[in-house]
Amino acid sequence: MAHPQDPTVPTADLLAKAETLIEALPYLKRYEGRTFVVKYGGHAMGDPALAQDFAEDIVLLKTVGINPVVVHGGGPQIGRMLKALGIESRFVDGLRVTDKATADVAEMVLSGAINKELVSWIAKAGGRAIGISGKDGGMVTARKVTKSITDPDSGDQLTVDLGFVGEPEHIDTAVLETLSGAGLIPVIAPIAVGVDGETYNINADTMAGSIAAALGAARLFLLTDVPGVLDKDKVLLTDLTPADIAALGEDGTISGGMIPKLETCVLAVEAGCEAAVVLDGRVPHAMLLEFFTSRGAGTLIRKG
Repeated sequence: MAHPQDPTVPTADLLAKAETLIEALPYLKRYEGRTFVVKYGGHAMGDPALAQDFAEDIVLLKTVGINPVVVHGGGPQIGRMLKALGIESRFVDGLRVTDKATADVAEMVLSGAINKELVSWIAKAGGRAIGISGKDGGMVTARKVTKSITDPDSGDQLTVDLGFVGEPEHIDTAVLETLSGAGLIPVIAPIAVGVDGETYNINADTMAGSIAAALGAARLFLLTDVPGVLDKDKVLLTDLTPADIAALGEDGTISGGMIPKLETCVLAVEAGCEAAVVLDGRVPHAMLLEFFTSRGAGTLIRKG
């Protein structure tokens, strides 16, 4: 009998790794050549260890034949830069009113510092990324967004001009398909030009959802600061349909910032994305756990 410390005897750790690879194999075969769109943001962006894990995950996806497309946010970083420059922000129902000065800072932070930092992390992990925004190659055409609010005194509906805030009106996928086909990983800042020639800041979740739909992505991953969608007892809901989400909204189970995230997921899956996942970006390798294991790690949304 071999001695327990014999180097020829596999350890439990090595056996676990082998089991994980075996479990992942069917998923690798099924999604080879498909696209995953990943929205990266939240507190994970400020943690170097999590940023490194994220970059390694993205490089692994590319290495095994999946085409990752990264869309990133940067609200906290924009807020810090605005404060440093002495530019005051005004909010309407939680949405920042983006004047010209704020729009310029948003583009500087998103397309500059954050975008290139992510490219650097991916390069450090052994990948080849290219940082772009929706402006590049006319990839995203934006339309201006307005917000309707209820006047607390009169009860009338009022339309609020949010300034240079937009949403995708058209996605030209040619740039992304060309980059992915050349072995590159697109890293996209949520900035785009409107038909009026103005530059618009776009919510990163919305940008990612629109791109996932246009590409017919196999998965849209929204990395958040919560485990996923929780029921009223704080238990993770692992599988949802658009009908489930509508019911959860009506009974108050989902609220606040989770509502627009799930609306983005529903729009994406109803417009061509195979499935969307909301999961906790603070968990190391959460995306790989969700996709390459039967246990999963977040909330999966697909058409019923």
